[in-house]
This record gives sequence, structure tokens and C-alpha cells, in this order.
Amino acid sequence: MDVKQREELLRTLKVRFEKNINRHQGLEWAKVQAKLEANTEKLWSLHEMESTGGEPDVIGYDNKTGEYTFYDCSAESPKGRRSVCYDREALESRKEHKPENNAIDMAAAMGIDLLTEEQYRDLQRLGNFDLKTSSWVKTPAGIRKLGGAIFCDRRYDTVFVYHNGAESYYAARGFRGSLRI
Repeated sequence: MDVKQREELLRTLKVRFEKNINRHQGLEWAKVQAKLEANTEKLWSLHEMESTGGEPDVIGYDNKTGEYTFYDCSAESPKGRRSVCYDREALESRKEHKPENNAIDMAAAMGIDLLTEEQYRDLQRLGNFDLKTSSWVKTPAGIRKLGGAIFCDRRYDTVFVYHNGAESYYAARGFRGSLRI
């Protein structure tokens, strides 16, 4: 990222931070910004989250590690990360109509982690997300070994966890990520 891109991203993140104080009460933007400026590789990951429609925002601070946590806080699953199956194995198992990518590889390339089911539920305590879309979440090894993967959404004011074949992909399903800085 060049200087102009970094400044623009920091400006965007600051505006979002100030607009959504309920997500990070008690935290100060100046401290978050200092941490970001000291970790340019993490700033690049936030840029990737932003450029794919994730609208990343600070959702917490870990006193033990001194790390801030960012989640994708877009109202719906990020547009630039939809229509993907769960992982490479699932992608390679498809005989035809393969999606262009998979959630696990995309997240790794961006330097982020898929939200776990617990993290997804934590996100939903901060607002109403995925009212029209759904998001793959990190799938337990036992489920994945059997060919499945799990995803979540919010309907009827309730967070639902579902299963699908890991090779499935839909225009309304993407994934949300987390990043610790």
C-alpha cells in the first residue's frame, strides 16, 4: 500500500470507529491508530477486508495480549467474498460449475481468519448482520472430515447455524473474517 492508500484507509476506519462506538466502548481511536501504523502488514489485511466489502471495525481489546480485534461489520456478508465454497478440498471435488475460489484460501491470502461460530454470535450481539445473506464459519474438523461445513445467518431475530456440503456455494453466501492487531 502506498502512503495515500494507507491514509485513506485510516480515515475510513476512524469514521467507522466514531460512528459505531457501541462496538468498542472505552477504546480510544488514537491508540488503535498507533497500533495500526506500527503493523503495516496488518493494515494491508484490513485494506483487503475493506476492498472486498467487509467494512472492518474494532470490536474488542485483549488486555492480556495488548491486541485489538477487528471483525467484518458489513450489514451483509462481504460482496467480494461471496459465491465461494468452503475450502480447497471442496473446490477440487467439484466436477463442474466450480466457483472461482474458496473461503479458507481467500482468508489466508488476506491474512485473516474466518469467524468461529462463537465469534459470529459475538458479532450479532453488536448489531443485526446477515439478514439476507449467510456466512461460512470455521468448521470443526469432525464435521469437515465427513464432507460438511457450517454457516450462519440471522433470521427472525435469531442466529442460526446450518450445515451444507463444503463444496456448496451460493450467491448470497460468503464469509466474515477477524484480525488481531
